[in-house]
Amino acid sequence: MTIDRDDLEPLEPSTAQQLFLDHKEAGCSESTVRNYKYRTNHFIRWCQQEGIDNLNELSGRDIQQYRLWRKDDGTLNKLTLRMQMSSLRVFLKWAGTIEAVPESLYDKVMIPRVSPEERQRDETLDADTAQEILDYLTKYEYGSIEHVVLALLWETGMRSGAAHSLDVEDVNFDQGRIRLVHRPDEGTTLKNGKAGDRLVAMTPALSDLLEDYIEDQRRAVEDGHSRKPLLTTARGRMHRNTIRRVIYRVTSPCYRGDPCPDCEEKPNAKCPEAVSPHAVRRGSITHFLSEDVPVEVVSDRMNVSRKVLDQHYDKRSEEVKLEQRRGYLDHI
Repeated sequence: MTIDRDDLEPLEPSTAQQLFLDHKEAGCSESTVRNYKYRTNHFIRWCQQEGIDNLNELSGRDIQQYRLWRKDDGTLNKLTLRMQMSSLRVFLKWAGTIEAVPESLYDKVMIPRVSPEERQRDETLDADTAQEILDYLTKYEYGSIEHVVLALLWETGMRSGAAHSLDVEDVNFDQGRIRLVHRPDEGTTLKNGKAGDRLVAMTPALSDLLEDYIEDQRRAVEDGHSRKPLLTTARGRMHRNTIRRVIYRVTSPCYRGDPCPDCEEKPNAKCPEAVSPHAVRRGSITHFLSEDVPVEVVSDRMNVSRKVLDQHYDKRSEEVKLEQRRGYLDHI
């Protein structure tokens, strides 16, 4: 049943934001909730500036005016604006379910398009989307190669080349860890060579998933060096390009049944919402940092120098960093 505007229940913007964040806390990580808060704070600020004290009053024209205002407010790049408008769309869709705005208002949020070059430079899989995909895979495709590849890359932050190099014997379930080894003479390498050799701790959930995958889903094949790869196809060790294709496939909203207007407009085209394995790594690193894991720990776990991490992988907003620093100072 469509709700008429006259049937809406009055709701003040900042109150709506808090209710929305309370709703998100039930199923999202703290970092995800923080990101939603920071991204919607600008919309609340705009409502106050425009004298909008009731969400019922919002129209598609207001949403367009906010988009233009946000674009000109500060020095936002297209990707940041895209993320903020996407978060606003989620917020308004939720508001429609509680009769605070017309149910279809979220459809009027215009999400900026980003060129492949701009997207590739800063492309990041955010924690909320990663968890949404993993929840879908856990429910409908538990233990599949798609499930294993994404969970492995997300929870360890390792490069796709490192995942490609893993053997079954590199996974130690008793000690809850994965061993990464540079083996150039046997056809597998790590980006940083021997310096990339390391042990990576597994979460209990990842350990259970890998154990179930090996027992029930993994193809019992060997590679050309008589090794037993962890990730396999009918031909042997899964190629790095295949890992890349798997990530593109599972990160597409279309994969889990969510609509993607771009794909509908261009049938058979690669989904523009899908991301690369490197975006998964970047998102994983950002997620760990947002959860207050020390930079030195993240640097060692992900095998990336502090300088490179700061320059290319840490995609926390300045607001998130500020609030995290404030949290430390409050305890001094």
